[in-house]
Amino acid sequence: MVSKSALLEEHIRNLQTCRLCPLMRSTPVSGGPVVSRVMLVGQAPGDKEPVLQRPFAWTAGKAMFKWFESQAGVSEEEFRKTVYMAAVCRCFPGKNANGGDRVPDKDEIERCGRWLQKEIITLSPELIIAVGKLAIARFLGELPPLIDLVGKIFPVEKFGRKFDLVPLPHPSGASPWPRIEPGKTLTMQGLALIRDHPAWQHRT
Repeated sequence: MVSKSALLEEHIRNLQTCRLCPLMRSTPVSGGPVVSRVMLVGQAPGDKEPVLQRPFAWTAGKAMFKWFESQAGVSEEEFRKTVYMAAVCRCFPGKNANGGDRVPDKDEIERCGRWLQKEIITLSPELIIAVGKLAIARFLGELPPLIDLVGKIFPVEKFGRKFDLVPLPHPSGASPWPRIEPGKTLTMQGLALIRDHPAWQHRT
């Protein structure tokens, strides 16, 4: 039987050849073939991540890893070694007219969804951390306000796999939500749910 590690290595090689979305402004970014019971699913890389060749490599990542270090007791280095890191879209979408990152369109999200599907089927994660509304929507569909999502745990079945989903707000500096109440407290509650989850405590 082929190991999960070998399957992921082949998967990532295939992912890195993907050029299906002509409006994307980079090649795919991957967190590497980490076999884990926990997956983190972000939205899409920014302009720095393709250069540095790892997800959450810049400002938002620094904020997010501070959350996990302070509330869940893991450093960025340990996180990257023990959590499989994915995203709704794997390439930098480019900038919009206002200078912010462009939100991937529905077709781009659907095309890139094949990679996430394969990862969930291969890993059978017990816990998925969805960071940002775009990522949360891939699992929960139509979204209520963040106040009704963050700080809670949701049982989900997708692609024939059952897992717990913990939504987190995006740590982008453009959004004050995680830094003001009630967002700040709810974010800490979400991180506590992750920290105490059996899959988190036995990630690999």
